[in-house]
Amino acid sequence: MTKMINRQFTRRFVGTITIILGLVLILFSLAGSASAQGPAIEPTVRIVYFYSDECPHCKLITEEILTPLQEEHDGRIEIKMVEIYTDPTYYEMLLHAEEMFAIPPEKKGLPTLIVGGQALVGEDEIREQLPCLIDTCLLEGGTTWPNIPGLDAIPIWGAGSPASSAPLPGLDELEPCDTAGEAACETTTIWAAYFYEVGCQKCSRAESDIWYVQSKYPQLVVKEFNIYDSVNLARWMARRAGREEELHTPALFIGDDVLIGAEEINPQQLEAIVSKYAATGTEKFWEDFDATTDTTTVVGPLQVIVGGLLDGLNPCAFATLIFFVSYLAFSERRGWEILAVGIAFTAGVFLTYLAIGLGLYKLLDTVRDTHAALSHWAYLLTAVLCIVLAAFNFLDFLKARQGEVKDMALVMPETLRRRAHAIVRRSSRARAFVIAALVTGAAVSFLE
Repeated sequence: MTKMINRQFTRRFVGTITIILGLVLILFSLAGSASAQGPAIEPTVRIVYFYSDECPHCKLITEEILTPLQEEHDGRIEIKMVEIYTDPTYYEMLLHAEEMFAIPPEKKGLPTLIVGGQALVGEDEIREQLPCLIDTCLLEGGTTWPNIPGLDAIPIWGAGSPASSAPLPGLDELEPCDTAGEAACETTTIWAAYFYEVGCQKCSRAESDIWYVQSKYPQLVVKEFNIYDSVNLARWMARRAGREEELHTPALFIGDDVLIGAEEINPQQLEAIVSKYAATGTEKFWEDFDATTDTTTVVGPLQVIVGGLLDGLNPCAFATLIFFVSYLAFSERRGWEILAVGIAFTAGVFLTYLAIGLGLYKLLDTVRDTHAALSHWAYLLTAVLCIVLAAFNFLDFLKARQGEVKDMALVMPETLRRRAHAIVRRSSRARAFVIAALVTGAAVSFLE
């Protein structure tokens, strides 16, 4: 009996020791594996960002979205910045990404961001969706790099701003036939006419595609035209191609072919047309346009006159002019003096409108050519100014309905009004009235 108990005890003891040794070995193996692998790897979200140094929306996303997100997540976000104008192969990477994610032609643009198997295009879409998308990807264990050819060679973006590339040259600034001989250049130059519009968002992407094809076909030379400066030429060329009714910006004319709209101006269609003329080249056929014999009329004198009359219904100007005429009539001035004052006031209004219109138009056109970021802020500032003035006008309308005319915001301050009246009372010569009317007309129009 005692021997049986001893054997049972021995077996239990040996079994217990075996289990303990097994657990110890397992713990040691786990510890060794953990020490070999190092600390636990945190999930990482990997982003590919296609941008351009000439794109204001791209810079805003970089400064206001990507940089703060990197700082917030502290190393758990890796970004590869691809400046598409640094090298044509980078632009090809963008084209491959657009094809991979089936981005429709009407949606293509900059910036384009790839993350977690999704493509976000444009500033608004990236602002709205990226932060939440990053949080979701981190919870799901991070993301991998998309399978885009050439992406492995792009370094991961570190702290600070991405390296800037040389600015994109104007389409008509590129020298033709950089890689061809002079004889070949003379016979194979492919001349194209490109029509753009100041403030046209789709023109930027079209110009990117044209630049890319130019990098592959150096003999392609593009002459740029602002469609507002050359609208008759554009309509003549569109009529020559049988597409006058479809004309809008951007538009590209090459030989007998025309591409209208950002949907048509893409690398595939453009390259097909250019390759067709590669052996023969094309002429500057737009030089055959004769503005003196062309009968195309976009806006005739009658439309301009009617539009000017409707836009000229300015209550402030009418009130000021009535004040001048009433005062002169009350002062028993002669008819020619009253007429001269009216003409001077009208001239002041006209010249101010003309100067402001031409000045703003040329400013926006110049801004477009110098730096797109300034263009973005100019448009934004103009929009904000219009909204603020519209709000003040509406508030003044409500005050006027309640009879609170003196409390209106967009009126001449009482101090200036009294001073103007004093000057009018002191000035007795007709010449002084004419000068005052001219200056007042300009001031009223500018304030309006």
